[in-house]
Amino acid sequence: MKIYLIGVGMGNPNTLTLEARRAIEESPVLIGAPRLLEPWGEGHTCIALIAADDIARRVEGERENVAVLLSGDTGFYSGAKRLWKLLEGYEVETIPGISSLSYFCARLKTSWQDAHIVSAHGRSHNAVGEIQRNPKTFALTGGATKAEDICKELVRRGLGEVRVAVGERLSYPDERIVTGTAAELAKERFADLAVLLAENRLPVGRPWNSPGLPDEVFQRGAVPMTKEEVRAVSVCKLRLQSHHVVWDVGAGTGSVSLECAMACPAGQVFAIEKNPEAVALLEENKARLGASNLSVVSGTAPAALEGLPAPDRVFLGGTSGNLEDILRLVFEKNPAARVVCTAVTLETVGEAARLFAPLAEGDMVQLSVTRTRTAGRYHLMDAQNPVWIFSGEGKGHDA
Repeated sequence: MKIYLIGVGMGNPNTLTLEARRAIEESPVLIGAPRLLEPWGEGHTCIALIAADDIARRVEGERENVAVLLSGDTGFYSGAKRLWKLLEGYEVETIPGISSLSYFCARLKTSWQDAHIVSAHGRSHNAVGEIQRNPKTFALTGGATKAEDICKELVRRGLGEVRVAVGERLSYPDERIVTGTAAELAKERFADLAVLLAENRLPVGRPWNSPGLPDEVFQRGAVPMTKEEVRAVSVCKLRLQSHHVVWDVGAGTGSVSLECAMACPAGQVFAIEKNPEAVALLEENKARLGASNLSVVSGTAPAALEGLPAPDRVFLGGTSGNLEDILRLVFEKNPAARVVCTAVTLETVGEAARLFAPLAEGDMVQLSVTRTRTAGRYHLMDAQNPVWIFSGEGKGHDA
């Protein structure tokens, strides 16, 4: 018995490769989604299954060839990846197909080797952040994130002029491809399963890959700001990944929030600040740096944190005396969150040392920075106040 894993393209049999058609014709048993099985009912036993574990269980005991039909290409967000592991020990042949990316770009008469690829299908994903930072982005949509939702969010974040193409029912007689600006397509309704290609002529990215933007980048006024060197070490201690949800509590001017937003293009950053003047500066700095994945929250923690999504990472730059309550809420939301806290007063240092000691990978670093300044023709060393940086993680599941 031989098992074929076959990429059948979009679903229309006309897009099958000759090798895929031959393998299907040689297999008495076909397994796959109902849409993919529909053209092959005659002469085959068709079994409608989608989950890889169900498919693996079903092929046990089969004596005749089995063809598992998988949409698109077997190497592009395909169930083949899971089936390769589950079907170890069987004779398995994989036959690739035409991916939705390849087909859609061909229909649009555009190349895709320069496209940034994301999947927002059946998962939470900040596709808008990817579109903001890349000249060309291809996204699979569906489930909780539909194509029109992405377009609406682009408009909300000031990216309504980005050029967007959306395709649905690709390869079928009722195929539909719509092109226009995000603002125009936000008014449309699209099928649950659709693909989207966005072209952003003015992508926004960080000027370099390391943290520590110059202090001069940010509008400050009289609002406290985490200085460049302390900010660079603090952001490094956060150990950010591109998809993380980040809270910056006591965000001030937003210097740490904005560094995090640049480091997490597929994530979301929430800057929590109680001072109205600081909130206004936050919004100004957000606009200056084009941080569409940064949301400003006006209020005092921990109360202002209650309705926010669970964080992967938390930076505490100002806690208004509520450090213990804030940490308690953080770990209720995510028992494995990683937290970084800065302190300059001995009272806060003592409290933070006590609260961070029980955490996994608990650490304390004191940072003393001395900068040069000029006095006429002389250069003097100007010592800054020492800052303590605490870091640690909850002891729950992996963040």
